Amino acid sequence: MIKSQYYSTIETISQKSGNIVSDMDGEKVMLSINNGKYYNLGDIGGEIWELIEEPISIENLVSALISKYEIEKQQCEEHVLSFLEKLHKEDLIKIEN
Repeated sequence: MIKSQYYSTIETISQKSGNIVSDMDGEKVMLSINNGKYYNLGDIGGEIWELIEEPISIENLVSALISKYEIEKQQCEEHVLSFLEKLHKEDLIKIEN
């Protein structure tokens, strides 16, 4: 199990409300109403955003991505945790223990 500065893969995360997301040429872009910023989530980031619409453990999120893409578990966990840390710093996700 990998741990980041904020959480480990056993914790549950979900989107915070107050964001408008749109699909632009296969990539997700988002406007945060709360902080007035635009974000380009990209292709995989957009998929992660969709997966965290409802509360999901980071472990299950990683498993869902591994089943869809050819990637090693540890590498996937590292990328997912890094992406989630960025979302957390922007106050876009909720973390539940």
